[in-house]
Amino acid sequence: MSKFYTMKIAGLERSLKKFPVSDSLDIAAFILFGDTEITVVAAEELLKKAPEFDYILTPEAKSIPLAYEMSRQSGKPYVVARKGVKVYMGNPVSVTVRSITTKKEQTLYLGEDEVNLIKGKKVLIVDDVISTGESLAAVRTLVEKSGGIEAAAVAVLAEGDAADRTDIIFLEKLPLFFK
Repeated sequence: MSKFYTMKIAGLERSLKKFPVSDSLDIAAFILFGDTEITVVAAEELLKKAPEFDYILTPEAKSIPLAYEMSRQSGKPYVVARKGVKVYMGNPVSVTVRSITTKKEQTLYLGEDEVNLIKGKKVLIVDDVISTGESLAAVRTLVEKSGGIEAAAVAVLAEGDAADRTDIIFLEKLPLFFK
């Protein structure tokens, strides 16, 4: 079996290295960090598919460059749901999540300032890959707890069964590799 999976994303070819997540499953790792070319093109393509929105919200993860680029291209601000409470975050709102690519439970936080920004606003949730949907569910809960209105959830890739979902917008399907 090949150690890489090659695919086209927004017209650009990438070879993704496979990694085991269990004895019976490998995933192909899509890493946006450092890949400016795909970040720019994916942001452009996702913005074409996205409905009207006021703010972008992304978890503190590999999707930050994508959220930044979508913000730059659209002129709409972005907010990052942080993995820890910072000293400047008054009265944080939080939600706990366990993702397929993270070995332990995490908590995501929005500070009072971010909550006030998105309250009553249309929020575009941005991620790099949607797989099990756990991270997406956590960010959706943050939007709800903050009084925001979800405009849509977008990702570059939908992994495995996530590609069958009708509640997300994505560019390409990423298969799972069962052993």
